[in-house]
Amino acid sequence: MKSNLGGLDRIVRVAAGLALLLAGFIAGIAAPWNYVAMGAGGVFVLTSSISFCPLYAIFGINSCPTE
Repeated sequence: MKSNLGGLDRIVRVAAGLALLLAGFIAGIAAPWNYVAMGAGGVFVLTSSISFCPLYAIFGINSCPTE
């Protein structure tokens, strides 16, 4: 897997992912939406930690400055 996420993109994904995870756990969102929020947050954190987004690869998007 070739990295396709840049630094700013990774920071934004971690922040959004953690916010969604916290919203799912703490905010009192009614089921099943709390599971959807936690799942999306987990995907954001995972993709930012490995610097690869499968949807970016499918659509040919690359925010990583190094090639």
